[in-house]
Amino acid sequence: MISYVDAHDNETLWDTLTYKLPTDLPMPDRIRMNTLSLATTALAQTPSFWHAGADLLRSKSLDRNSYDSGDWFNTLDWTGADNGFGHGLPPKADNEANWPYMQPLLANPALKPSSTDVATASAAAADLLKLRFSTPLFRLGTADLINQKLSFPLSGTTPGVITMRIDDTVGPNVDPALKGALVVFNSTGSSVTQQIPALTGANLSLSPVQATGSDPVVKQTTWTATTGTATVPARTVAVLLQR
Repeated sequence: MISYVDAHDNETLWDTLTYKLPTDLPMPDRIRMNTLSLATTALAQTPSFWHAGADLLRSKSLDRNSYDSGDWFNTLDWTGADNGFGHGLPPKADNEANWPYMQPLLANPALKPSSTDVATASAAAADLLKLRFSTPLFRLGTADLINQKLSFPLSGTTPGVITMRIDDTVGPNVDPALKGALVVFNSTGSSVTQQIPALTGANLSLSPVQATGSDPVVKQTTWTATTGTATVPARTVAVLLQR
């Protein structure tokens, strides 16, 4: 099984987000949603697949089937100067029905990221890769270990939020340096507090990758041991490690 949020088929992640997010959502929030989306695969137990350029906010100007669209829509600018958004209405064959929706989006300059925006997204994506390889707990490798150690203790309780626990105190000791990890994916526009009673009194802290990483917002994440609660900023994925 391979997890992904975009591939060579259909829209790129950035274009999908352009369709789904409110048009007045500020660019920093749009970038955070791109990072959050990539985090759902980067921190999954399965092999993670990223479409080329997902870390660079790659756009194909909303083209949903670009196999025969040529370089004008398929270009990938590794410098980050042009993410590809707004190159024009994509070819008729697979897109004409959506042209009325596409045209105002593609003409909106507020929806096209700058080179600075792309650099911000790229740095955030690099931190996700560092997180994945910072501990073998994100790569357990077998269904038995995943079933033993992985849980979603607050599943369904807060819309837009996923809390994932990896418990290394059960079964084989996968990472001798840790007792486990807690990951909170907060896609909402507000800070959230998640209480995990089973972790009351536990010693958790933000992963050093994020504590020294590129994103200043995630550094506002807090852990309160006495109540077993994690508080995570809006549109943020936070990884807390249990020592």
